[in-house]
Amino acid sequence: MATLARRFGDLDVAEEMAAEAFATAVQRWPLDGVPPSPRAWLITTANRKGIDRLRREVKREDKHKEALMLADTPEPVGAIDDDRLRLVFTCCHPALAMEVRVALTLRMVGGLTVAEIARAFLVQETAMSRRITRAKEKIRAARIPYRVPSHEDLPARVTGVLAVLYLIFNEGYLASDPGKEAVRADLTAEAIRLTRLVGDLLPGDGEVAGLLALMLLTEARRPARVSAGGELVSLGEQDRGVWDRDLIAEGHALVRARLAAGQAPGRYQILAAINAVHTDARDIRDTDWSQVVALYDQLVGLDPSPIVWLNRAIALAELDGPQVALAQVDPLPLDGYHAFHATRADLLRRLGRSQEARAAYDRAIALASNSAETAYLTRRRDQLPAPDFP
Repeated sequence: MATLARRFGDLDVAEEMAAEAFATAVQRWPLDGVPPSPRAWLITTANRKGIDRLRREVKREDKHKEALMLADTPEPVGAIDDDRLRLVFTCCHPALAMEVRVALTLRMVGGLTVAEIARAFLVQETAMSRRITRAKEKIRAARIPYRVPSHEDLPARVTGVLAVLYLIFNEGYLASDPGKEAVRADLTAEAIRLTRLVGDLLPGDGEVAGLLALMLLTEARRPARVSAGGELVSLGEQDRGVWDRDLIAEGHALVRARLAAGQAPGRYQILAAINAVHTDARDIRDTDWSQVVALYDQLVGLDPSPIVWLNRAIALAELDGPQVALAQVDPLPLDGYHAFHATRADLLRRLGRSQEARAAYDRAIALASNSAETAYLTRRRDQLPAPDFP
């Protein structure tokens, strides 16, 4: 997709030609065998189909010339890294609103469906589809170039790029599509790889280093994230012996380097520091919750969103108890967010308010879209004491 988008300068054409190439592969490969380089075969096939499409529009003289030019231009091999990064920066052009940049890149680079992106933004699928369509039209109309911008242009785009990579990683760490596996290692690995590439472009950017550290420290816990039976395993129940110590060491080193830099931390650096506290504890009981809450206090100053307040309340419950935390959670405007109801359910359970906890678990289960989360929430609900009926 990235290679085709650069070649044809049109996201819709890139999507359509890629789809046609895959459809041809489904027909041909079972008969002819899988080619030695599937990627090269797909790009060549899609490229030919795109050129044929332009040639069919021969009445439009500029399109005919464009087709002839493309036909005579050799396609470089092995440029997928640069092409993907180029597409990320194209989609994150400052001419687009930040939310639209993120959504478009998740679709084009992350390969997420419109439904998955809509769930990430807590909006309707039809609304998200319209946003993505308008973004592609704006790129086409404004003739936004498909290139990695100059170093002078990077600061204006990197915020959107990091937001995209973070959401791609999160979708991989716990996929929102119930029809897919609970954890998608392909997405987490791709997000980490692209973040490293951005780090090569901006080696002194603290937020790039912070995001990489956050991803590594989160990815380190992936082996313990889902049980053999396909159920989500909470942080307190995870087997910390299977955490990836190499990733933790690399993540901790990045966090320490940012602290030593003496610069005010950004959002991703603070989130990385919170994860460093969690991964530093050999047991959930060893967690320095006061430090976690203090870090969330810093984060609230930068990003006072309801979800940040929710996560702070979860940590606060370990420090000051569930009653204090529940008072912070209840007013949050997150009724459509399954984690809000799951948090309320757990706090109510700890307070012995089983009937209210059951209702909150039911609401969380209804909103959850991942089978591993649904299984976990169902088990926790079913462990509540049976209701007393008069």
